[in-house]
Amino acid sequence: MKYIPALLLLLIVSSCEWIGNSPSLGDDFVTYTIRKGNHEVDNNLNTPFTSSSMHFQAIFDSSCVYQNAVPENQNDINKLYGFSDCSSGHQNNSARFGWNWREGALRIYAYVYVNGVRQEKELGTAELNELTSFRLAAKDKSYIFTFRGVETTMPRHCDGGVGIAYKLLPYFGGDEVAPQDIKIKIRNL
Repeated sequence: MKYIPALLLLLIVSSCEWIGNSPSLGDDFVTYTIRKGNHEVDNNLNTPFTSSSMHFQAIFDSSCVYQNAVPENQNDINKLYGFSDCSSGHQNNSARFGWNWREGALRIYAYVYVNGVRQEKELGTAELNELTSFRLAAKDKSYIFTFRGVETTMPRHCDGGVGIAYKLLPYFGGDEVAPQDIKIKIRNL
C-alpha cells in the first residue's frame, strides 16, 4: 500500500514530455545546446514572460571558445538570455545579456533593442566553467543589468510592465552560425 503513491508519481512523470530543453541530470540547470550550423538552441520555444525582471546563473564551458570563419565576425555578440518588451517583437524592443569569445576571453554585454535600434555595452568577462550570476530588470524608461555586482543602465522605449512578452533563449550570431556545438547551462533563480 505504501508504494502506490510512488508508483502513481512515476506513471505521471513518465507520461510527460519536456517542452524546450530538459533539465540536466544531477542539477537544476537547463543545458541549452546550439548545434553546429545553427543559430538557435534545440527545441527553441519563446515562452511567455510576465515579470519585469529575471535573475539567473549561467555556466559557459569550453564549447563556448570558438573562431569565426570571417575574422571581423568575432566581434558579433551572441545572445545569452533575456526578454522581449513593450508588447512588440524582440528586434523592436528587448533586453538580454550577450556574450562572445574574443581576445582570449568570454566577454559579457548588455544588449538591447530600443524602438528598433540596437545598443550594446561590454560589462566584463566571465570565466569558463564558473558559476556566474546575472540580473536584468525593466524599470520606468530603463533596463538595469547587474553583472558581478555592478549595475549598468541601458535605455528602454516604454515604461510600466513588459506587456505581452516572451523569453529570449541563447542564440549564436550575428552573421555566422555556430562553428561547433555550443553548450550553456542556465538556472533561473
